[in-house]
Amino acid sequence: MPAGLGRLSPWMRAAALVLVMAPLLVAAQGARSAEFGANVSTFTLDNGLEVVVVPDHRAPVVTHMLWYKVGAADEPPGTSGISHFVEHLLFKGTETVPEGEFSRVIAEIGGRENAFASSDYTGYFQRVAPEHLRTMMEYEADRMANLTLTEEQVAAEREVILEERTSRVDNDPSALLSEAVTAALYQSHPYGLPVIGWRHEMEQLSRQDALDFYDYWYTPNNAVLVVAGDVTADEVRALAEETYGQVERRAEPGERQRRREPEPVAARTVTLESDRVDQDTVRRVWLVPSSATAAPGEAEALDLLSEILGAGATGRLYRQLVIEEDLAVSIGGWYLGSALDDTRFTVSAIPQTGVALEDLAEGFDRVIAGIADDGPTEEELERARNSLIASTVYAQDSQASLARIYGVALTTGSTVEEVNTWLERIGEVTAADVAAVAERYLTPERSVTGYLRGTGTGERTPAESAAPGEIGTPAEAPEPVDPS
Repeated sequence: MPAGLGRLSPWMRAAALVLVMAPLLVAAQGARSAEFGANVSTFTLDNGLEVVVVPDHRAPVVTHMLWYKVGAADEPPGTSGISHFVEHLLFKGTETVPEGEFSRVIAEIGGRENAFASSDYTGYFQRVAPEHLRTMMEYEADRMANLTLTEEQVAAEREVILEERTSRVDNDPSALLSEAVTAALYQSHPYGLPVIGWRHEMEQLSRQDALDFYDYWYTPNNAVLVVAGDVTADEVRALAEETYGQVERRAEPGERQRRREPEPVAARTVTLESDRVDQDTVRRVWLVPSSATAAPGEAEALDLLSEILGAGATGRLYRQLVIEEDLAVSIGGWYLGSALDDTRFTVSAIPQTGVALEDLAEGFDRVIAGIADDGPTEEELERARNSLIASTVYAQDSQASLARIYGVALTTGSTVEEVNTWLERIGEVTAADVAAVAERYLTPERSVTGYLRGTGTGERTPAESAAPGEIGTPAEAPEPVDPS
């Protein structure tokens, strides 16, 4: 399913249960969306921890999310997968809390938990009744400062992540193709590294690697706390100061410094053949700016372009290549705008019987050229805009989605103010703006085309993704999101 909310797209799109087009309801959505984020407050503790509070008093529930500004793109050379590995290891206990106690307490009070890692951030999540918020903060602050690991724990968990790679990637040709395409797209930037890691490097991850990574990145001045639910800003501030506020800064990661991807000069192609593939597919990925790296208005235009091209049966790709030309049986596109550095815009399709993958890929070019040359119609632009408005409105009905929106934004170079004014910027995008980003960025030399071909009838094991570019803790199902 396509994602289309720039830096926020994974979470807003996840929360959009219905896309409403009726004029009267769209008008009502516009009124509600103008108030997006109106009650959100933010402050910073003395030790550098950023805090965002999203009051929501409709139900006696609170979502507590702690985000660290570190992911797979920040890993030292030769230790790919260490950020995901440390995410697992944080459940192994501390100097004062035995392994399993935190999770046991959450279960006993009727809460739920999760954790996830991506290229740009790592997050930890609990949902509990408001009276248990202090307990969540105490436990999470404790493992921010006091993680302890034995060699036996590290060795056992290393086997867990290796098995996770086997089941989610190595046994799934589609996931292998995604990994290969991404590595080809990023020739220099560490976004080319898989979040789960390369197997040969994962096998060598040590206790010292984990502790060094933890000590440098898991410091309060490199974290964002988001609390959404039946609380007030004053309540959260008092609890945060009494718990997280007691954790000392122990490192100064500062602004993340990464190698910049050079300007692409040649189209690239990746082909994977497997007897585990029972349905050929073609995928094309372009290097495009993210919300953090785009010129003013470009990310919002890319948001709308992804909606115009790939929004299911109403998208131009579907209408032209599935309905009119009968080249594909399914097709979609999405823009992963929520990234600290230059990101990717993707189109993926399954061909109609007898259609060559190369012919379907040429169809991508024709559709995109139509947008770049003539722009979208006003009807297409308005439909895409209304779809994103609807998604935003429905996101406000889920406190977990709201918490994720702000967490993703603040760990990928954006601010609370930019989140709250996103709808205004979407409203300013013109058809000419959409045509301009299509012409500038969706060009052959900025692309990698991936072909997945079947050579037999072997069964394939589907990958389980927590989000675009994100891996969740296996023991807990992730929030519903748009897989890409």
